[in-house]
Amino acid sequence: MSEIINNREMDSLEKTERQALLKDIIKELHDGKNIEEVRARFEKATDHISVSEISQMEQSLMEEEGISVEEVQRLCSVHTAVFKVSIEEIHAANEPQLQKGHPVHTFFQENKEIDRHVNFRLKLHRDQYEKRHLEEEVISKLLTDLTELLEIDNHYSRKENLLFPYLERYGIFGPTKVMWGVDDRIRATIKTTKTQLIEDPLNTSEILPLLDEIIHEVSEMIYKEENILLPMAVEKLTEDEWLKIEKEGDVIGYTFIESPAPWQPERADLTADAFMKEGVIQLETGILSVEQLELMMNHLPVDITMIDENDVVRYFSHGKERVFHRTKSVIGRTVQNCHPPQSAHIVNALLDDFKSGKKDLEDFWIPLKDKFVLIRYFAIRNEQGEYKGTVEFTQNIKPIQEITGQKRLMS
Repeated sequence: MSEIINNREMDSLEKTERQALLKDIIKELHDGKNIEEVRARFEKATDHISVSEISQMEQSLMEEEGISVEEVQRLCSVHTAVFKVSIEEIHAANEPQLQKGHPVHTFFQENKEIDRHVNFRLKLHRDQYEKRHLEEEVISKLLTDLTELLEIDNHYSRKENLLFPYLERYGIFGPTKVMWGVDDRIRATIKTTKTQLIEDPLNTSEILPLLDEIIHEVSEMIYKEENILLPMAVEKLTEDEWLKIEKEGDVIGYTFIESPAPWQPERADLTADAFMKEGVIQLETGILSVEQLELMMNHLPVDITMIDENDVVRYFSHGKERVFHRTKSVIGRTVQNCHPPQSAHIVNALLDDFKSGKKDLEDFWIPLKDKFVLIRYFAIRNEQGEYKGTVEFTQNIKPIQEITGQKRLMS
């Protein structure tokens, strides 16, 4: 299946109106309105909100309303509190069953340890410091806590350098800029607090507020990651994209946990269908070597992808100018896992129509940069009419549309 599926999901009027309402609410907070007053208006006006809508709203505030990234960062904590109940309900209902080693599972495991570090160890030693700030032992413990907490840079760097680029490919820029800015502020505050403790450990009037800020900001970031960022990423990213993120994780490192075991999602084993690479294939209307068949398929001016009756990708052509790029890692995977989760129901609806016999063909056409792309899906059936798979046929038909007149002679 191709990227055309995503283009079929259009925003409803209800969603558009809700987006406008959400922007109004945050703008009112920006103008100094009371949080409880805004919360009441939100709950009265709508009882559902999606994580992606919150992220879209943040981006829109910066692009359309001219509110700076720094100001959205400030408002981020405020509107998290306003929408907190709704976000938690969404998260509880849609939390994915993540396997060990999956990048999201790893982020959650790190957050458990980070939370334990700041809300147990650091907070305990902070309280002791407030009461017994003259004791070198307490100061030493705080310095150790802060030094170890600097390891949070691994967690934030994997998020910023591995996850954010994929979200930005889906047009999600606002939330990534806001969150990266808060990450940097947390890093800077940890370093500043550590320096203050070393240079002027008795200056509790400055050090205690800094410690409180670290505990609060780190805790808020855990909440935002687990209830906004990561659910949004699970909704958008494909399995292949998560695999690429997982494979790069060891390069940056982890926070308070050991390097997780490699994540290995299930793939169909196609080795049982292997054939001799140098052999020939006897067809009903001819005999071709494997090389001849592959050359023929790759020289057609179209993209061809085939899935079998179990929705497993078995083949794609790889000519010089594919319309939609494919990687060999898709072979053996179900087609549903080659698309973001939010479009899986559309893939399934199309395949259900083919499998039931309701349809044998479905066509789409879209403008794409300098191309006009025709995408055709054909149900494959054997002589008994049994469904055996689907072929996707993609072609840039713009040159064909421009044909006029006649051509009877060779150029």
